[in-house]
Amino acid sequence: MHCAGCMGKVERALASLDGVTSARTNLTARTVEVVHAPQVETPTLVATLAATGFDAQPREIEAEPVSAVKPLLAPLGVAAFACMNVMLMSVSVWSGADGTTRSLFHWVSAMIGVPAIVYAGRPFFASAWKVLRHGKTNMDVPISIGVTIATGLSFYETLTGGTEAWFDGVLMLLMFLLAGRVLDAMMRDRARSGVDALLRQVATGTMVVEADGATRWLDTKSLQPGMLMRVAAGERLAADGEVLRGTTRFDQSLLTGESAPVEAAPGTLVHAGTLNVDAPVDVRVTAIGQDTALSEIARLMEAAGQSRSKFVRIADRASRLYAPAVHTLAALTFAGWMIAGAGVYQSLVIAIAVLIITCPCALGLAVPVAQVVAAGALLKRGVLVKDGSALERMAEVNRILLDKTGTLTLGRPVPDEVALGALTDAQASVAMALASHSRHPLSLGLVQALGARGVRAAALEDVQEEAGQGITARWNGLAVALGRPASSQGMATAFRIEGDAVRVIPFADRLRPDATEALEQLKALGVDPSILSGDSVPAVAAVARATGLTAQAAASPADKQEALQRLQRVGWKVMMAGDGLNDGPALAAANASIAPGSASDVGRQAADMVFTGDSLLAIPRAIRVSRATMKVVRQNFALAIGYNVLAVPLAILGHVTPLIAAVAMSTSSLIVVANSLRLAGESK
Repeated sequence: MHCAGCMGKVERALASLDGVTSARTNLTARTVEVVHAPQVETPTLVATLAATGFDAQPREIEAEPVSAVKPLLAPLGVAAFACMNVMLMSVSVWSGADGTTRSLFHWVSAMIGVPAIVYAGRPFFASAWKVLRHGKTNMDVPISIGVTIATGLSFYETLTGGTEAWFDGVLMLLMFLLAGRVLDAMMRDRARSGVDALLRQVATGTMVVEADGATRWLDTKSLQPGMLMRVAAGERLAADGEVLRGTTRFDQSLLTGESAPVEAAPGTLVHAGTLNVDAPVDVRVTAIGQDTALSEIARLMEAAGQSRSKFVRIADRASRLYAPAVHTLAALTFAGWMIAGAGVYQSLVIAIAVLIITCPCALGLAVPVAQVVAAGALLKRGVLVKDGSALERMAEVNRILLDKTGTLTLGRPVPDEVALGALTDAQASVAMALASHSRHPLSLGLVQALGARGVRAAALEDVQEEAGQGITARWNGLAVALGRPASSQGMATAFRIEGDAVRVIPFADRLRPDATEALEQLKALGVDPSILSGDSVPAVAAVARATGLTAQAAASPADKQEALQRLQRVGWKVMMAGDGLNDGPALAAANASIAPGSASDVGRQAADMVFTGDSLLAIPRAIRVSRATMKVVRQNFALAIGYNVLAVPLAILGHVTPLIAAVAMSTSSLIVVANSLRLAGESK
């Protein structure tokens, strides 16, 4: 699928089948999701699409995504190289070369141009042939007809020693058409792998305990509900299940966004993709494959990830009219000039000029060029745009929902400065040594904070880590420990040296730098911010007080998506900013979305944009650039339409040759590109 017209053809073809309830395409992922009765088999769906002109196959999650850009790069390179060389030949002809010299240059142009046109035009020829042989049409049909006839007439002129040949114009046409498709495909490739990245969080296999106590390794596809998995510390779960034996903690940050691991004891439900942090446990499988919580989140993301572009909807309507309108216009032009007595050759040349001059290159470049320039400008300021259509959607947002951990905050627990300052040099050295033996988020934060103070780790002996309790060791003959406080202290760790009082070190997840300024800029842009988090109520309340924002806490992935859609139903254009797997469905369902570079793979894949660095100012910056981009896009459309209004009548009246038509078409494209380049300075 290349355009909104393709989307409509696919959906209508499948929806016409008995037993098919719905068919919904995703142009970015080049997929179609079909809801159908059991009697409708996959081969029937594939055959129906083939009859409509679209090759298809069942989607495999494990398959490596196929790049939409790579197949276009070689044709683009050939078209550009050949165009430049043929133009050199044409300069001599334009300068007045005639007779044998002109004929020689035409032959050289033909030898370079014809093979290049055949090769570079393959994407259009193949697409046009697929639909034509099934009695249908698309935008590639008039392009292919114009290119083929113009090339044929140019070769005829060369054979007969004629005065004109238009190989250069045809190559220029193909070069600009391919450039537009490459730019569009670049944006689409960035946005295709979100769901696949999510499902790769599941372990590829696990150790299964048999009834006789023996163990064997089993891949994830072979698991069945009721089986007993033995999950070692440091392993991810391959399926949803219930802990039967053992006590440990699971890192569920991908699901909840909470950075602190969660305790799991017999009877606790655990989910595929989460990480066992502390100790081995036996888990009875309760759900596998598509029935796991992770797969449900993937389905929510995929269902929400459909294109919501206003320009896609406009293109959908226009694409149904474009091909027949251009064919009719060219045919009427040919017939009109034949009636006027111009002859077959002259009438055909004028009709070709009409086909070429009406080529939608400028219209095709109006959006992708502006998107690519804006994306490049944002990239220089640390914002990666994954989906170009997000610039359009982000320009319209007037409400933003911000996740807490890792989005409003840094997502890195930081120890209290006062508590650290109260430690003696020896105590700090011992605490540093104990923390360096653990991968717990609080230990990592403690090591980083003490290291920044220049503390060096003491030499310890008999270091041991007890699951869920902490690190113990001996230092200068004294027992030392770092671990869980005796009573609930919020996010904190307890440090003890034998003979000294226990010192509790509180931790906090700090707001990102410039968070207050970023929130003020959002309000100045007319965007209303609030917090939507899966974290605990006390943790969210503290951040809400610090920022002055309203907040919803303890929200599941489905809760987040429902809260977002509730706002959309009453007219808000909602942007989601989040970093975890639990934010995936909301990131996909939002009008626009952004994630920090520190987000999970799934969060980065699901979001339309990703910002690097710690500053939250990236969010208002992205909105400002998006609004400037859409202003330029509207200007581009006006320029492209204005070009057609002026150029088409001239072509119909016979004042334009195919070469001039190609030059005019290319000039309109260059004007659109030049206008888009103004966005390069809009990222401040």
